[in-house]
Amino acid sequence: MDGNSTVALVTGGSRGIGAAVALRLAEDGADVAITYVSDAEAAAEVVGKVEALGRRALAVRADAAEPGAAGAAVERVVAEFGRLDVLVNNAGVGVLGPLEALTPAEVDRVLEVNVRGVFHTTRAAAAHLGSGGRIITIGSCMTQRVPGPGGTLYAMSKSALIGFNRALARELGERGVTANIVHPGPVDTDMNPADGPYAGPQAALTALGRFGAPREVAAVVSFLAGEEAAYVTGAEFAVDGGHAA
Repeated sequence: MDGNSTVALVTGGSRGIGAAVALRLAEDGADVAITYVSDAEAAAEVVGKVEALGRRALAVRADAAEPGAAGAAVERVVAEFGRLDVLVNNAGVGVLGPLEALTPAEVDRVLEVNVRGVFHTTRAAAAHLGSGGRIITIGSCMTQRVPGPGGTLYAMSKSALIGFNRALARELGERGVTANIVHPGPVDTDMNPADGPYAGPQAALTALGRFGAPREVAAVVSFLAGEEAAYVTGAEFAVDGGHAA
């Protein structure tokens, strides 16, 4: 990664995996922009940490479900930093519940953020990515194995990203842009803490018997964003502690 010029955009980068990815890319030498929806204070904290590493940082409020938000966020980043080299599609929402209990509003929200938001952000970013550009999308272990009921909507939304990623790799390969997807398993975040009420059963579903740390997902993203992954595209990487084993 060229630390003098590389610019990365991490959607949903104010907390959890997104924040860990933003900081890891900054440690690798990138200037980093993040998007957030509501927690401006958390976003500002990530910006401060990136700047403390000697890199430029920017936080942009953008709800992936809002029409035009993705394109506006990408254009803001390019206007601020002059370029875009790495996109990490991390923003996502999860709604779990019985098939018959899911409301139309919940279905729309999950598909708008997890599928349409990723599509529109990627399309906007692709217009600025040159040779060596990287697109890394955060999927889910539930695309590989759904261990129980209640996951139809979430698993569907994340599974759509697998086909999108493969097609994207084919479409952008001629330009030297790679596209890969990372599937985290249970990861210790504010939304799903390792000491939460449902943590025990989730950890038991992994081969390692524990939750992952956000930095462990960020390490794989770092590899895919770097020069050593130049020949890796259209691929899926499970960072799930053996959830799918």
